[in-house]
Amino acid sequence: MLNNLTDTEEGDGGPNSQGDGNPKESSPFINSSDATEKSQKYDGKHMALFEEEMETSPMVSTMISSLANYSSLPQGSKEHEEEADNEEEDKKKKKPVKAPQLGTLMGVYLPCIQNIFGVILFLRMTWMVGIGGVIGSFIIVFMCCSTTMLTAISMSAIATNGVVPAGGSYYMISRSLGPEFGGAVGICFYLGTTFAGAMYILGSIELLLVYILPQAAIFKMEGLEGAEAEAAMLNNMRVYGTIVLSFMATVVFVGVKYVNKLALLFLACVILSILAVYAGVIKTAIEPPDFPVCLLGNRPLISKGFDVCAKTLESGNGTVTTKLWSVFCDSPFLNATCDEYFVNNNVSFIQGIPGVMSGILKENLFGNYLEKGDLVAKKGIATVEGPDDTLTNSNRYVLADITSFFTLLVGIYFPSVTGIMAGSNRSGDLRDAQKSIPIGTIMAITTTSIVYMSAVILFGACIEGVVLRDKFGEGVNGNLVIGTLAWPSPWVIVIGSFFSTCGAGLQSLTGAPRLMQAISRDGVVPILRVFGHGKANGEPTWALLLTAGICEIGILIASLDAVAPILSMFFLMCYMFVNLACALQTLLRTPNWRPRFNYYHWALSFLGMSLCLSLMFICSWFYAIVAMVIAGSIYKYIEFRGAEKEWGDGIRGISLSAARYALMRLEEGPPHTKNWRPQLLVLVSTDVEQNVEQPRLLSLTNQLKAGKGLTIVGTALAGTYLENHPQAQRAEQSLRKLMETEKVKGFCQVTISSNMRDATSHLLQASGLGGLMHNTVLVSWPRNWKQADDLQTWRDFIELVRETTAAHLALLVPKNIAAFPSNGERFSEGHIDVWWIVHDGGMLMLLPFLLRQHKVWRKCKMRIFTVAQMDDNSIQMKKDLTTFLYHLRIDAEVEVVEMHDSDISAYTYEKTLVMEQRSQILKQINLTKTEREREIQSITDSSRGSIRRKNPAVVTTQLSVTEEQPGVSSKVEKPEEEVQLIHDSTSPTSPATPLTPASEGGAQTPGSAQVQMTWTEKADGEPAKPPGASTPQGIKDIFNMKPEWENLNQSNVRRMHTALRLNGVIVKKSSEAKLVLLNMPGPPNNRSGDENYMEFLEVLTEGLNRVLLVRGGGREVITIYS
Repeated sequence: MLNNLTDTEEGDGGPNSQGDGNPKESSPFINSSDATEKSQKYDGKHMALFEEEMETSPMVSTMISSLANYSSLPQGSKEHEEEADNEEEDKKKKKPVKAPQLGTLMGVYLPCIQNIFGVILFLRMTWMVGIGGVIGSFIIVFMCCSTTMLTAISMSAIATNGVVPAGGSYYMISRSLGPEFGGAVGICFYLGTTFAGAMYILGSIELLLVYILPQAAIFKMEGLEGAEAEAAMLNNMRVYGTIVLSFMATVVFVGVKYVNKLALLFLACVILSILAVYAGVIKTAIEPPDFPVCLLGNRPLISKGFDVCAKTLESGNGTVTTKLWSVFCDSPFLNATCDEYFVNNNVSFIQGIPGVMSGILKENLFGNYLEKGDLVAKKGIATVEGPDDTLTNSNRYVLADITSFFTLLVGIYFPSVTGIMAGSNRSGDLRDAQKSIPIGTIMAITTTSIVYMSAVILFGACIEGVVLRDKFGEGVNGNLVIGTLAWPSPWVIVIGSFFSTCGAGLQSLTGAPRLMQAISRDGVVPILRVFGHGKANGEPTWALLLTAGICEIGILIASLDAVAPILSMFFLMCYMFVNLACALQTLLRTPNWRPRFNYYHWALSFLGMSLCLSLMFICSWFYAIVAMVIAGSIYKYIEFRGAEKEWGDGIRGISLSAARYALMRLEEGPPHTKNWRPQLLVLVSTDVEQNVEQPRLLSLTNQLKAGKGLTIVGTALAGTYLENHPQAQRAEQSLRKLMETEKVKGFCQVTISSNMRDATSHLLQASGLGGLMHNTVLVSWPRNWKQADDLQTWRDFIELVRETTAAHLALLVPKNIAAFPSNGERFSEGHIDVWWIVHDGGMLMLLPFLLRQHKVWRKCKMRIFTVAQMDDNSIQMKKDLTTFLYHLRIDAEVEVVEMHDSDISAYTYEKTLVMEQRSQILKQINLTKTEREREIQSITDSSRGSIRRKNPAVVTTQLSVTEEQPGVSSKVEKPEEEVQLIHDSTSPTSPATPLTPASEGGAQTPGSAQVQMTWTEKADGEPAKPPGASTPQGIKDIFNMKPEWENLNQSNVRRMHTALRLNGVIVKKSSEAKLVLLNMPGPPNNRSGDENYMEFLEVLTEGLNRVLLVRGGGREVITIYS
């Protein structure tokens, strides 16, 4: 196994290492382990073509197991591990970690349910229905639930776009939109979570002091009216809130594991309370509960001041007054002076819960917004009010405690739909996060939305309007209003909601410090680095102290209705950027954007983003502006090293400044694997008229790029710049015209140098600007490389391959480019076959995905083949490869082809012999006549001696030449035949038969056998198989010819064997494929074998229509991470 897949870089995270703004990660380049150890893996295998590059391109069969196990990937693994600092020590100390086993229900659905249902449902939902009406409240619920549903769709797309470690929205946004947005929104999310903790604590204190234990109030409210009573209540909230906050922070500090263990208990309380409400609704249809509300005229009275809802009672001694009389009169006697409104209006009572069948829904359909201090009045009851009546005894009536309006209700309600990130935060514990997060989150939102919407309708249909508008249940004996509806007892709701709010507060105080710790350790906000420290076990002590301090600010505000809109702002901003991240990723179509969740669209994300922005200003324009200023300030602080201002000509000056700033940012370091996309340098050749000779190269460029990223189309001219400048201009115009025709968006460049080799090298080195550089070279296969007049072309091609390797550039070489489809063609079916033989960074995985984004290849299916050797477990290889592709979010058929060891065939030897003989011919081209004759004589003597020693038979092998030279002609009288290796560089060779060995029959000497062989050329330039090679007798005769084989280079024989065997299985499996992608072997280290290298590639791709040879640039280009 490769060392760099499992080992971390030294110094990359000691116990005291701190974030520096740049996430720590292993090198993105593919490093090598011990070369000797690797070379052993290639011995005896059919991979001889790739053996010289084994240090940089390990075999797939040795890599696939570790690739499928994403925790050991070299790219990004450090960045995504929670305990990245002391990883090596932890491996020694910790016990083996169990595989995550949580499913959709326990891992996502129930945690989301617990986080979404909260204090607002129990304390403010009925009041919201009473104030806003059923219609208005339904609109509010629908808007808020739609916002979270759209956000959940965007979040599901992001969460399924790779392996998502814990970190929730902060992780997703920061990795999608960059550290500036990530830091700003992460802190907003942190503040929202912290203020949510304050809201839950205030809710639990309200339940305690108003409904459970009113006598526990430190600041007594009896006898106080108006502002005094309100101040006393707020002071009680502050004192008890601070006490509860201190207690909860201590619990979290001492043992957070107990909080997690109690989570199910708190969830059970929530579910039990909701079921009790539904049970009560059903019961009201059969037998409505008895909750009388006493009215004076149309005004509901606070029930604590009296026991009987009447002014007087008839007794045996006559009429006596009640406690209610004493409340409004100055004495208990009938002749007492009483309140005028009390005198003019009768006392009556109505049922607070008339039941679902009572028809009360009609009265509650529309809103009844109140000013602070207004009376809560019953509609439809006659009342007598004097013209000068002033409100007296206000502490006896149910009054509105705050001024209510539609936007206030939105701000108060929205926190009850937050909590949708609970599933993504637990992704590290899920068995299959990419499946569970979308299903669990969307199902949880669907469930809670149904509960909320049904609750709005059922509350309006079951409860009297004056009771709904009675926020604290003062008219129903101080009961929680939703509790009056519950069955079997109001205490079920009171106790259940109290424990659920306490649990939610603990969860907030547990989650918020960890979020702050994650932000601090990322190092994006340097001032917050201190909060990344904690206890030895990793608990965020300093972050907990900061969280408690900010939470105390919310406690000091003391009003649940005032805190709720604050946290609504922060959550809405967070959700807005989640939608923005998804929309941008979808529109930009980055190669790494391949979510498994397919039911998303950029329009839905923009709609969700617009809803979030609208709700922010609907809730409170003031708070919205403050939240944006905070987020903007954090953004600018993180971006402190931004570009200098440039006061030029308006928009152009801004554009130049932005372009320069972007280029400078690109210079800061190599792109992350997630952001890697092929930035193409397309090398084309032109004819004498400066027209492009391979226009289909630009068609392929368009299909690969689809207008995204950088494209540079370049061509090289030989000569001097001064003399060839007009030709360069014509070539540039030709390139621009073709780019416009093929709809290739990019730049063109023409380079002139003394020769084509140097011009191409200059183009390779000088293209691009700053960080906007090409990382991939696209060049066509040299079509006529075997022809005598085109020898320099293939030499230049091989040098180009070497230069791209040295520059760490990827290389794409389409063969038979004329057969590639144009942009107007469409494949209605077919396959794109990937032959993944060695791992060189994942280019072979990425290119088919990019091609299938284009309409030409969209309906083609992807198949991936890899080669297994004798000692490889092909079943496990297929399983690992399937797992790896699943994590990559790439849909493809997988097949492992087994190549068993076999003897090298006679045809392989003959093919190698012809190749080496041809190589000898090519070496004569630049020799003088005398040197040529000396070289021929040397080869002749060597061949003659070999034949004399090994075989008495005379083998006549004459190489076809166009002109024979004197003194070396064939003579029949000689006892042995001389091998003629003659080539005159001045005499042209016919293109139809380019320098290919051919055998002619020679005279037979007495007593010797004769084997006659003729080598001819096929139409496509490939040597035909020797006659008789397909028959057993022919093979037997060839095996008798071993004298010529003994001097063959065994390395070449093994390479030819590899090429033939691989070609055989590729043709067998992929002959019908629309496109075959194949690892391109590197050129030999010894330049003397360059012409053999071209022959190996020809043999490797023989019989295939469209081939794309691919060489990686030496770094990972694809990742499973989001």
